[in-house]
Amino acid sequence: MSSKKNQKLSTKQKALQVNLDDAVYGSFSEIGAGQETVRQFFRAGRASGTICKAMSAYDKDFSDAIYGEEPFKRYVTEQRLKKMLHHEISLLEERLPREKHPGKCFFSFANTVATSNRATKFKGHGWLGIKYQLDPTQEEYNEIIIHIRFLIDNPQYEQEILGRLGVNITYGAFYKYENPKEMLISFMDDIRPGQIEIDMINFSGPTFKFVDNRLMSLMLMKYEMTEAVIFGADGNNLLPAEHLYGKNILTLRGSFRPVTNVNMDMFESSYDMFTQQKGVDKEKTAVIFEITMNNLKSLGDINERDFLERADILCSLGHNVMVSNFSEYYKLVEYFNSLTNKRIGMTMGISNLIEIFTEHYYENLGGGILESFGKLFMRDVQLFLYPYRDKITNTLINIDNIKVHPRLKELYKYFKQNGNIIDIHTYNPDHLHVFSRKVLELIKSNDESWKEMVPKQVAEFIETKKLFGYKTINV
Repeated sequence: MSSKKNQKLSTKQKALQVNLDDAVYGSFSEIGAGQETVRQFFRAGRASGTICKAMSAYDKDFSDAIYGEEPFKRYVTEQRLKKMLHHEISLLEERLPREKHPGKCFFSFANTVATSNRATKFKGHGWLGIKYQLDPTQEEYNEIIIHIRFLIDNPQYEQEILGRLGVNITYGAFYKYENPKEMLISFMDDIRPGQIEIDMINFSGPTFKFVDNRLMSLMLMKYEMTEAVIFGADGNNLLPAEHLYGKNILTLRGSFRPVTNVNMDMFESSYDMFTQQKGVDKEKTAVIFEITMNNLKSLGDINERDFLERADILCSLGHNVMVSNFSEYYKLVEYFNSLTNKRIGMTMGISNLIEIFTEHYYENLGGGILESFGKLFMRDVQLFLYPYRDKITNTLINIDNIKVHPRLKELYKYFKQNGNIIDIHTYNPDHLHVFSRKVLELIKSNDESWKEMVPKQVAEFIETKKLFGYKTINV
């Protein structure tokens, strides 16, 4: 099977190319939004050589009879999609004897999608995926799974977009597998910006054994396919809407280059305070270590190695990592509020709070600082503030002696008195002199004192993996 490179084809041309490929043979199963993908292949012609089966189970009872029942009767889920892919591939292998199809690469494309509903103001979303072979003798199948959200409010257009996306995924799987990044970009062919958001993607299988799904997640951000992505400690991407839905959320923003004793002291202290709040259940609390795209671009274009070094350490500590385009804190809170109605806590240093109370920070916002605070502190959002020691005066700066502009003093007092701004009292004073930039400089200069500024596990990880320019000292 030859890889078609540097060709920008229309949806119809892509579908026809797949149909004309004698090696490609499989099924389409689409529930919820109709047979939008397979329709594109039928329209293109010569589909009989590619499609052995096309199915849509609109009735939920029929769908349950085929794929099994789902907990809580939720059908637009990743679990449902995976059941569909597994079931359909099993049927292909059972019903199509290899002796009759020795050169065929089997595939199953599936989606489960709900389009938007204007009456209920429901925004459509869906799961799409393909399970397939690139070699007929390949026992383990490759798999590509994505989640989308519709950004328009027109079910008819959403169905058309869904069909184009399905063709792009199928075509990319067979002809752009050598370059997963290029494949990912091609998913948006013939789809205009602002029509859909791809907020999660995972590659798996023998062809993609060297693909780091965290980098694929980063590509979604880089090419503005979404505004925020989350990946877990295992390196696989998580769907923010599912991972954070109905959860209390505590987030810590930083560069984590590398993770220091201060970062962990901030997290542990604020976590204890946050989970002691009324109505906050530890079992229903999500902790997010967040890095902004601005932070990743601070040295120019995104350095993938640098990103993975930060991510590797956080994952090794068992934490979930979020990358977002929300440079302003109020935008991050707005995003969290769209996913949960529970408590939200944000851990930050005093210097970050000073930035929040700086008016020029909101010059591009119509309502200025008042609008931003309305969004930031809605529903009792709490900011947990970690102090710092002034190098010149040796004064400890906290929420009681922080300096804000005279025009904003009363506003500051209001949020402080209402418990939206809280001091972290249980900090470790021995860590106040630690800054990521200083640690990074010491690592690069082979000054071993950096090891005292980071958790022991982090130091060992950096040494073992030779991260951040670390070099073994020859004695």
